[in-house]
Amino acid sequence: MISYADSATGTHLDSGKEPGKFFRESTLKSENVMPMPDVTNKMPKRSFLPRRISLKLQFSTLKLPQLNQIFRAKENSPMGKILARTIAQCESAAIYGEKKSCVSSIKDTIDFATAILGHDVMVLSTTSTGGSKQQVMVGQVKRMESSDTRKSVVCHQILFPSVIYYCHSFLDVEIYEINMLDRNSEVQINRDVVICHFNTSAWSPNHPAFLDLRSSPGQTEACHWAYENNLVSIAI
Repeated sequence: MISYADSATGTHLDSGKEPGKFFRESTLKSENVMPMPDVTNKMPKRSFLPRRISLKLQFSTLKLPQLNQIFRAKENSPMGKILARTIAQCESAAIYGEKKSCVSSIKDTIDFATAILGHDVMVLSTTSTGGSKQQVMVGQVKRMESSDTRKSVVCHQILFPSVIYYCHSFLDVEIYEINMLDRNSEVQINRDVVICHFNTSAWSPNHPAFLDLRSSPGQTEACHWAYENNLVSIAI
């Protein structure tokens, strides 16, 4: 399963209806009760390849035969189809205002973030999967201050034999950290990262955010959770 937030185009998204995937910024008010989707990372357990091998990975359709050889995948086998889909996702054109890259190592992940944000970077992630598929209460809301206003880098894992992150950056984005509480006991159960996109004009009209928000491109902001193992970077 590919996380719904892997691309703002909507092309590669899980469009299955699940309450709470997308919401308005105004929802993030203390004591507000809201649904939380399952933020569990559905990817199989994997690790990064050794650097000497990851350097050989080129996310290009022209290099697909070499990737099939590296991972011993036949062209139309289940693994071959996974490789082809992932390469297509990595090769897809960036939408207006987006910078994107598929990265295969920690160093590449850092290099992509610092190339956009500079070398003073803070990395955020949702603490756990607590509250998933429940009605939760919003506690303290903290808007993350950045030295580069409304610019961030978000990296999501995508399906591949080894760990690959689909990293992308948009302008006009606000990042929040939210203390989520049990709605009955009001005890904190998670500290979640939320990403709010304020310019959705270039998104696909079929993006599930617009179905959830009953809106259309450019007509509203769209906020979503950072799922388990997502990495969110901001300049400090």
